[in-house]
Amino acid sequence: MYRQTEHFIDSKMALTPLACVLLLLSMQCYINTFAVILKTRNPKPWVNEFDSVELSCMIESISTPNPRIEWKKIKMGEPSYVYFDKEIAGDLEKRASIRESATLVILNATRADSADYRCEVTAPNDQKSFDEILISLTVRVKPVVPRCSVPKSVPVGKPAELHCLEDEGYPKSHYQWFRNKEEIPEDPKSSPKFFNSTYTLSREMGTLKFSAVKKEDAGEYYCRARNEAGFSECGPQMMEVYDINIAGIILGVVVVVTVLLCITMGIFCAYKRGYFTSQKQTGKNYKAPEKGDGVDYVRTEDEGDFRHKSSFVI
Repeated sequence: MYRQTEHFIDSKMALTPLACVLLLLSMQCYINTFAVILKTRNPKPWVNEFDSVELSCMIESISTPNPRIEWKKIKMGEPSYVYFDKEIAGDLEKRASIRESATLVILNATRADSADYRCEVTAPNDQKSFDEILISLTVRVKPVVPRCSVPKSVPVGKPAELHCLEDEGYPKSHYQWFRNKEEIPEDPKSSPKFFNSTYTLSREMGTLKFSAVKKEDAGEYYCRARNEAGFSECGPQMMEVYDINIAGIILGVVVVVTVLLCITMGIFCAYKRGYFTSQKQTGKNYKAPEKGDGVDYVRTEDEGDFRHKSSFVI
């Protein structure tokens, strides 16, 4: 009798955990039956500009036959309706549709569509009558043709800077430089063709800086701007590298100095010989002739023009 009682108690204790599991499962099924539950296949989708994208919002559980479905676009913290009262609204009007119960499909996506989108479902007949899910959309924009700046000619041993920039692509572009159709590596020592070059390359800023240009650095240069959406290139530009003619510069200086000395000596000699002085008679340095008996000399307005004036002796 004692053994039978002990066996009965052990069997009852063994059944207790199983009963708890069954109870929990039944409660979960009850809750799911009377609760709206949403899920998504991709909480952070991305799309290239002008392509279509799907923002999945699937109703996993619901008992209300016609729930209210709404979509809101949240940008800079400000929400706005893009689907309300069973109609596409806002800046997605005529560019979007709803399918698979609550999924939003955007056609011809633009860079302005990059934002957070919130799917909201309200089911009045469910015990848990409301659920929402947040989806972050990124629209990637291909870079435009970058603006490239390449010096036309640089003397040997002098520094040179090449610049490349574009500001339309999203995410932000990274840059590659090419010389004679060969990509320039970040480390010149990693390539035999650029081993003797001395430069620094910034893929983020798009700059290529030579500390001291060499003859082998001459060639056609162009830049490529690239991001996840694609790439664009500027046209090739020629950079010439020339030697500085020291002897020619010295000879030119000597010639210029010689010419200046000759001009100075010529002016000095001409001055000494009186070519730059002129003697002009004026009223102050004119000496009138002595007066004769009975004759006065009267000076007219014109210099050197005199006439006689009669005088009477009393």
